[in-house]
Amino acid sequence: MRTLWTNARVITAASDDATPQDLEILTEAGRVLEVGTGLDRTGAEIADCGGALLTPGLVDCHTHLVHGGDRAREWEMRLDGAGYEDIARAGGGIASTMRATRAMTVEDLVETALPRLDHLLAEGVCTVEIKSGYGLEIGAELNMLRAARRLAALRPVRVITSWLAAHALPPDYKGRGSDYIREVAIPGLDQAHAEGLVDAVDGFCEGIAFSVAELEPLFARAAELGLPVKLHAEQLSHQGGTAFAAGHGALSVDHLEYATPGDAAAMAAAGSVAVLLPGAFYMLRETQVPPVDAFRAAGVPMALATDCNPGTSPVTSILMTMNMGATLYRLTVRECLAATTRHAAAALGLGTETGVITKGASADFALWHAESAAQIINRIGFNPLKARVFKGDFV
Repeated sequence: MRTLWTNARVITAASDDATPQDLEILTEAGRVLEVGTGLDRTGAEIADCGGALLTPGLVDCHTHLVHGGDRAREWEMRLDGAGYEDIARAGGGIASTMRATRAMTVEDLVETALPRLDHLLAEGVCTVEIKSGYGLEIGAELNMLRAARRLAALRPVRVITSWLAAHALPPDYKGRGSDYIREVAIPGLDQAHAEGLVDAVDGFCEGIAFSVAELEPLFARAAELGLPVKLHAEQLSHQGGTAFAAGHGALSVDHLEYATPGDAAAMAAAGSVAVLLPGAFYMLRETQVPPVDAFRAAGVPMALATDCNPGTSPVTSILMTMNMGATLYRLTVRECLAATTRHAAAALGLGTETGVITKGASADFALWHAESAAQIINRIGFNPLKARVFKGDFV
């Protein structure tokens, strides 16, 4: 069906200009055919948007949406003074979620993840990335990605998956990071790839996780399989992960609180997106802010994501994430919108498939009860979404 979307104030997000324009959008078979004014209505169904603000459907490009268990008790411990590394070394943190995740079936994982996914969709998200990383054994890691694929079949949403077996060391591999990569992360990746479960490969480069040297064989195997890479890096300290990831042409480097101007230059040269995760910064009460000015100066595109996870960022609100990006990191309104549309799409290797309203893109839109992008981002605890459109269909 051909549809002409009219009576909307459109922000295409194809540039840094976030000024709404009176534009029409012609779509067919879930794709944008034309964007402009006075478009040919012949044979088109008219979709009157009622004067709504229309943006691309939002993209949440970094989540751990599929997992078992709950870590509210650890949050309470942090309020009492325990540190993130203290909790992790005591068997909490990712290890506690590992135990809960291993105990769940694919069906269990889907059932518990659906409410989290539905909350994101209700705020205009049309594309979401979902990582493995809490099973820390081959079978459980595969089940996490099987659940992620199942979610995409149950809801009108685009799901991109990342193999994050190199997230933490399970207790039986303590002190043997290289063995874990060789015996679990790489053979598990091979199985995930053979089963069609994986779109990208991720890792956690940190003192409590994996070193650059330990991650090198995993990234080399990803290259052999033709899979793009990304990396959690410089969140709690500077371990050199950003330069390592950029050297592998990473789609994105994520967290980045301790990144340097040199890291920003390396990312710019590689075309990597800086994915900022203010939910974790907020929940951990961090004080080291990512070097936003360095990213701006180097021309590194910045994305924002919820980092939805049970421990350090139990956030299922992309709108709140945008507000935190503006308030905590001093991103502008234009930057926040780009960070959850075209830059977030780029962080997933989607190019202009989504995150922009331009000829050839998927017809993924969010319609808002708002006059401007600032009104979407400014309010706290308020959802101005009027409607969500995925591949040309109201949902």
